[in-house]
Amino acid sequence: MRPFVFINSAMSADGKIASRERKQFRISDALDLDRVDDLRASSDAVMVGIGTIVSDNPSLTVKSEERKRLRREQGLDENPFRILVDSKARVPLTAEIFKKGEGKRIVAVSRSAPENRVENLRKHAEIIVAGEKHVDLKLLLIELKNRGIERLMVEGGATLNWGLISQGLVDEIYTFIGNMIIGGTKAPTLVDGEGFTSREKACELELLSMERLEGGALLRWRVRPRKEPL
Repeated sequence: MRPFVFINSAMSADGKIASRERKQFRISDALDLDRVDDLRASSDAVMVGIGTIVSDNPSLTVKSEERKRLRREQGLDENPFRILVDSKARVPLTAEIFKKGEGKRIVAVSRSAPENRVENLRKHAEIIVAGEKHVDLKLLLIELKNRGIERLMVEGGATLNWGLISQGLVDEIYTFIGNMIIGGTKAPTLVDGEGFTSREKACELELLSMERLEGGALLRWRVRPRKEPL
């Protein structure tokens, strides 16, 4: 068993989530940013990959004071669990995820992570070891489920998204499409990684809803169960 997993991302009209230097653009408008904050507040945990921490350094906190108050009234921390997938334990201890906001942090590492880095991280977060050279995402999700995490929000990046989608570990995807073109052959998209090699193996989606948000559009997708193995 694993948590319900959904990916949330903002992309340009040409499918880019950042520039060719992998620096994030402000794609979402105010309405979409508020929607994202509401999704965070209603989730048990928010997860990102190390690339997102290195390039964007997000705190992953709930911004609305009202939503934080409602979480406290439910006996919860102001912020959901903040989870970092970091196979080699590369995250700097100065990262915003450790400095801002109350709440619990988890760093998932592989057995190949240097022991001294892992021990330093233990002072700031709970450590889950899953996998040999890279974090085994299936094992990680089982561990998160065992810790009471039922609803997991994934905020990228493209490599983590690929790892989850390619293994059939995602239930829904929210994509906000902004009114801009970014371009760039090396600019990351919603999903990078190796990619599927045929139409039969591709991840199929079912469109659940579509709405206009100021200058962009929000699409909500259900991920259909995989028919063919990779």
